[in-house]
Amino acid sequence: MLNEWRQRRALRRVKPGDGRELQPFRWWQQLLRALFHLRAPDATGRWTIYAVNVRHGQNQGSGNVKAELYVDGRQHAVCRLPAVFPVEGGTIEVSMSGFGLKRCHYVTHEGHEHQLTPDPASAEGRRANLARQHPTLSRVIGCFSAVALTTALVLLVSQVAEELTEPPEVAQHVGTFHAPVHLSVWMNITLVFVTLASSTERALRLHYSRLLDGGAG
Repeated sequence: MLNEWRQRRALRRVKPGDGRELQPFRWWQQLLRALFHLRAPDATGRWTIYAVNVRHGQNQGSGNVKAELYVDGRQHAVCRLPAVFPVEGGTIEVSMSGFGLKRCHYVTHEGHEHQLTPDPASAEGRRANLARQHPTLSRVIGCFSAVALTTALVLLVSQVAEELTEPPEVAQHVGTFHAPVHLSVWMNITLVFVTLASSTERALRLHYSRLLDGGAG
């Protein structure tokens, strides 16, 4: 019920596009833009090329990031994220976390869904190409990202728990928790950078966990 309400709300935000032509992805837009493609047949059997373009580099923290839907190379619709675009046979759903897109999927009326294909020149496309050409290396990188975020979460929770149980009025009721590891300032700074890199890497694969990535964001 809640998801249906959110979807109806997102559909009401969709505005018609101005027909502008889709611009090719440039190398310097790696961290500023996401571009995904979908090739799907319409009711007559004709193939339609959809593209979802998101420029999130400058206004990602504003809550006003917009997704653009292009049909056969022309801007068809625009919507503030999270977006739900009605298309032939279903919808295209787009949403993002604090580090990039976390969802860009085509969902059929029957409920089947699959992720759109990232543009080969984009950061997401390059990460997908790495997974195809070097699957073992890709899995190692993915595992490292997950372990790094899990470690950061455990350390954060333990430090917060120690601070919360430190006051005498709290300690006398629940006891005092002592964090097993105390990091230096430089170690904390390093952990922040590792966490940011890990979250960004997972965003390039559109992997999102509310516990890990939500906490990092």
